Amino acid sequence: MSELLKITLPDGSVREVAPGSTPADIAAAIGPGLAKAALAAKVDGELVDLSRPFMADAQLALVTAKDEVEALDLARHDFAHILAEAVQALFPGTQITFGPSTDDGFYYDFAPAERPFTEEDLPAIEAQMRKIIGANKPLRREEWSREQLISRWKQQGESFKAEWAAELPGDEPLTVYWSGDDWLDMCRGPHLPSTGKLDPNAFKLTRVSGAYWRGDQNNAMLSRIYGTGWLNKKQLDAHLTRLEEAAKRDHRKLGNEMDLFHLQAEAHGSVFWHPKGYLIWRELEAYMRRAIDGAGYREVKTPQVMDARQWEQSGHWGKYRENMFVIPDEVPNVDDEGPVISGDADWMALKPMNCPAHVLIFRQGLKSYRELPMRLYENGCCHRNEPHGALHGLMRVRQFTQDDAHIFCREDQIVDEVQAFCELADRVYKHFGFTYSIKLALRPEKRFGTEEMWDKAESELRAAVVRAGLATEDYGWEELPGEGAFYAPKLEWHLTDAIGRTWQVGTIQSDRVLPERLDASYVGEDGEKHRPVMLHRAIFGSYERFIGILIEHFAGRLPVWLAPVQAVVATIVSDADDYAKDALAKLKAAGIRTETDLRNEKINYKVREHSLQKVPYLLVVGKREAEEGTVAIRILGEQHQKVMPLDEAIALLKGEALAPDLR
Repeated sequence: MSELLKITLPDGSVREVAPGSTPADIAAAIGPGLAKAALAAKVDGELVDLSRPFMADAQLALVTAKDEVEALDLARHDFAHILAEAVQALFPGTQITFGPSTDDGFYYDFAPAERPFTEEDLPAIEAQMRKIIGANKPLRREEWSREQLISRWKQQGESFKAEWAAELPGDEPLTVYWSGDDWLDMCRGPHLPSTGKLDPNAFKLTRVSGAYWRGDQNNAMLSRIYGTGWLNKKQLDAHLTRLEEAAKRDHRKLGNEMDLFHLQAEAHGSVFWHPKGYLIWRELEAYMRRAIDGAGYREVKTPQVMDARQWEQSGHWGKYRENMFVIPDEVPNVDDEGPVISGDADWMALKPMNCPAHVLIFRQGLKSYRELPMRLYENGCCHRNEPHGALHGLMRVRQFTQDDAHIFCREDQIVDEVQAFCELADRVYKHFGFTYSIKLALRPEKRFGTEEMWDKAESELRAAVVRAGLATEDYGWEELPGEGAFYAPKLEWHLTDAIGRTWQVGTIQSDRVLPERLDASYVGEDGEKHRPVMLHRAIFGSYERFIGILIEHFAGRLPVWLAPVQAVVATIVSDADDYAKDALAKLKAAGIRTETDLRNEKINYKVREHSLQKVPYLLVVGKREAEEGTVAIRILGEQHQKVMPLDEAIALLKGEALAPDLR
């Protein structure tokens, strides 16, 4: 008789089972309620199917809907497979490719047999998916060889899957999952026990787009179908409500309505800022300059283009070149005949980040330990060669400006400097009304530097957050293994907006690699040369993205100090035109960004139009107001108005128009 295996449960109890027993067997032994609720299992920390047999003693935790992160990922993965099965049932000859889960749902890429899919196809596909879910088909795992997979896909006419299977390892078993006995896909898994574990009313297909096979524009164009998937209908409904609200707040839509900026194909991923939009930028820039001046930073400006050899030395050329815009260091051919460039010139690159240039400033002249910390700040314009399909309004661009700074400090100054930055970031985010969480992104698999170096850098960042009092549940403190940069761990600030979305914005990274690679040094108290530690830090992240976040967070109703137009004086009758002009002059003299609306239009029309422009204050004046020296103030979003003397109104607006750090 085989020796029993010892399976330890989260409460410390141990169950002895025969080899070949499964997590599903243990769930059933504990009770029918758990057997029904169990969706998957964690065996020694690895997420696996309930049907995977135990091969040795193990730690076991059963996953149910209460374990929302794991349960949602499983459900979305299954929805993706069911989407593919449904599409192939409805559209014979369609080839399948890949279908992962996403942060709020799933998608699958298809090569249709006849025509690309459209939004009109989605209701029928949804209905077929519900049939598959209702059939409660078992999801069964099998191990196949690479040759079996290639043969299967070729027999089925699945050329994309066959191509992918040919690249998989040939010396290890590969896995497929059957849905019932008639449909399969190759997949690492895990999956739910059966399709019936999904709620048929907890998903919705949302849109269709084009996508290149394997993300390469030289490959075939596929049809990508997106969906959102949840554990129950209540979660789905809440998500759809959030999507509706997000659509109303879309910064691209509001940016157009408020005449803030535009984007166009002549400059992919670069923003054309209009006067009103650039006023927001200037206010943010002035605010940040006051903040960094008060914190002891010195502002610099560095070149846009640098020699490729500099990027080679920094390490970016090898690890980041695909995201860089490179240019030849030569005069282009001006003749009509022949190539524009020779191909023989040395390469230069538009800077994708500011840090190497800041090291070059630090290296100018001998630095003493007494001069540290040295805090160099730059509103640095950078360029990154993002794929066209990844660009998204202000949120993902190719040209952007960072509120970037680098702190060169001694080893004994690191924790103090990081703590000071944490406190500065806290003040800034609170001025904008944001709550946030802090994450510590730890060493990635591919990295520069020694293990000792990474141990020290991670512990320093952790200690600084603890000293700042921010490593608590109130600040959502969390550590993220494997998510640091290739040269340094980093702290990340994740802002929560008005409708509950999170945005990763600020960051500080503790870097010992770049000073070494670029030979930065200072003379220590002992008279010897030492390497500084380089802290990379930003609070806004980029002005473009931060403005996009602000527009969506406030639904365009920016705080008065940021509003491009803070007040409009609107007349009811033309008899009040002169008074409106006098009021305009006084408001402008008080530093309030004001316009007049003297058009021969009804006041309700003017109110509606300026409300759409998200003007915070509308000062309505008619004959009576002109005679009495008053204004009727309408505040954006409120129905009533209040009549007050003009001087009193100016005092009110003057206080609101000041940035929060100046009040």
